[in-house]
Amino acid sequence: MDEAEIVGVKADPYAALRFSEFRNFLGMRFFVTIAVQIQSVVIGWHIYQLTHDALSLGLIGLTEAVPALGLALFAGHFADNMDRKKIITWIIWGEILSTIILLIATYPKLQTYYPVFWQIVVLYFMIFFNGVFRGFYSPTVSAMIAKLIPREVYPNSTTWNATGFQLGAILGPAMGGLIFGFWGITPAFITILFSNILSLILCRNLVSRPSEAVKKYESIFDSLREGIRFVFNTKMMLSALSLDLFSVFFGGAVALLPVFAQDILHVGPKGLGYLRAAPSIGALLTMIFMAYQSPTKKAWRNLMIAVLGFGLATLLFGFSGNFYLSIFALFLTGVFDSVSVIIRSTIMQLLTPDEIRGRVSAVNTMFIGSSNEIGAFESGVSARLLGGAVQSVVFGGAMVLLVVGYTYTRTKDLLKLNLHTQK
Repeated sequence: MDEAEIVGVKADPYAALRFSEFRNFLGMRFFVTIAVQIQSVVIGWHIYQLTHDALSLGLIGLTEAVPALGLALFAGHFADNMDRKKIITWIIWGEILSTIILLIATYPKLQTYYPVFWQIVVLYFMIFFNGVFRGFYSPTVSAMIAKLIPREVYPNSTTWNATGFQLGAILGPAMGGLIFGFWGITPAFITILFSNILSLILCRNLVSRPSEAVKKYESIFDSLREGIRFVFNTKMMLSALSLDLFSVFFGGAVALLPVFAQDILHVGPKGLGYLRAAPSIGALLTMIFMAYQSPTKKAWRNLMIAVLGFGLATLLFGFSGNFYLSIFALFLTGVFDSVSVIIRSTIMQLLTPDEIRGRVSAVNTMFIGSSNEIGAFESGVSARLLGGAVQSVVFGGAMVLLVVGYTYTRTKDLLKLNLHTQK
């Protein structure tokens, strides 16, 4: 289908939520997100307390990105050839095992029996282990959505799926910071474990559906090339993924928030939780609004504006030395990023044939994984090279503005295109 000829009908704001299996899917993903976000806050704060080095925070992103990116394309192949529910079930069981190991490794009474160095080694090893799960999780979840609802409500399902994720991304960091701040690291990991168990229960309510397999005679490498070729031959999709990659790669301030919370804003782990939650609050409110007012009319123009706003908000955060202004700046990054997420996800849902959804989602995972996790590493390295976290964030925000300017000059022909579902 020609991406410039997508026409269609308008769905009601609650169309996707009328399907019970989609609601179970949202619940499953919500609790997975809660667990991931709490763990991110807890591990980030704990490692920074052990090392007092911004680069150690960047290494968290790199350690998770290496397996996630290395396995993503193969995971997409499996998502197109296996029962996606089974893949996600095994991923959640792996997360449960990982959480139990982290719970034991960070248990205060056991830390006296082995040096700090080995505790850090265990933490990074489990971060790597979680990266393996993420490499399979993202392509599988993205490919699964299309089987839960009819095509005409894809844009609406994208909005609610992103809204559910952002709700978890709000509650997770806040819960992680508050539980850690008031009761310590062990109750935080117990909460993560409980959340993973709830996600497993909801996953069992999904229906097993064997995916439409690729041609049996086709080698795995031919299969992977098909997904890559589709993305690189679809201008709107490739441009959207590239813009997201470079903007978040340079503009990701989240990895350095433990530094801001402790050394610049002096608000501790509770304040860190609020800082981590602020972007998701902005994203959630924006996505609820977009359930009624879709940004897919003149989608590319809206995407350009959203990424430009994201870069300006990142600069505001970098220059801010006030806790409340910093929260507001992070809130704005979530507002603008949510528009980008909705448009990019809708592009993928509408333009991708069902038989290659897993592989295309895997390519998307590599782009987004590069921008988030490798971007976290970039933030840590630039903080070390430029002399601090503030300089790193300001540099990143400025680079986002340059990326937007360059992309605008290369994609002017997309500015008037609309995205709707096909009749």
